[in-house]
Amino acid sequence: MDRNKEKIICKKCLLMDVDEKAYSEKIERILKLTEQSRKADDALYEKRLTVCRGCEKLSTAGTELGTCLACGCFVELRAAIKQNRCPYKYW
Repeated sequence: MDRNKEKIICKKCLLMDVDEKAYSEKIERILKLTEQSRKADDALYEKRLTVCRGCEKLSTAGTELGTCLACGCFVELRAAIKQNRCPYKYW
């Protein structure tokens, strides 16, 4: 990687600019395309999201959308894959 090149900023990271309906549809589409064998079961997924909802590292940027300030992931996607872990080991 050429360190002299200007870094590109991901506009999707600016959650206040993301359409919530489009975001939800995209998350659902990604999850539908994910192999069932890789997904956490519904109970585990909900348990993880409950922990994330109570975490000080969850950024909602004034919306219902959430990213993790520790790693930058979309929490719904991280929580959905059974092998994933919280960067702070909360789950």
